[in-house]
Amino acid sequence: MASKAPLTPVTAVTSDQREKAIDNAIAQIDRNYGKGAVMRLGERGRVPINVIPTGATALDIALGIGGLPRGRIVEIYGPESSGKTTVALHAVANAQKAGGVAAFIDAEHALDPDYARKLGVDTDALLISQPDSGEQALEIADMLIRSGAIDVIVIDSVAALVPRAEIDGEMGDSHVGLQARLMSQALRKMT
Repeated sequence: MASKAPLTPVTAVTSDQREKAIDNAIAQIDRNYGKGAVMRLGERGRVPINVIPTGATALDIALGIGGLPRGRIVEIYGPESSGKTTVALHAVANAQKAGGVAAFIDAEHALDPDYARKLGVDTDALLISQPDSGEQALEIADMLIRSGAIDVIVIDSVAALVPRAEIDGEMGDSHVGLQARLMSQALRKMT
């Protein structure tokens, strides 16, 4: 069996030639798409990320930035009764303690106000919605996001976001991919 030859670049260039080629490419991209379309990451410096602490120090440390990043979509995933809603409610409480406004879209229709209060949530200030369908839940979330006045929105839970067609349909009707399509459209719209 023949041994393979080591891989070599198609054209051998010096580091100066390589740097000049990169600079020329960046200059062309800047002309075509505007200054800053491509840059070296080190040129920008570190952009601070605003976070909402989860209330779980170990989780905040594991996330690497001290909590949940503001202005981003974060999915908390885990088995049933593993503490997803508890983590979300702690984040709501921390956002409220920092003077923020929070909303809770209770698609499961299962939020316990007493439990939320025990976790530090100001339930009098908490905006809550118990939508009739997945579409309604996601449209409400989108409107709240676009208001620019909400610091954190919890949607509990993705599994409970049942599409209107499934609610209105008959038992046994096929609704393959409806929820996936609903989520895909909503996430594209919200980001």
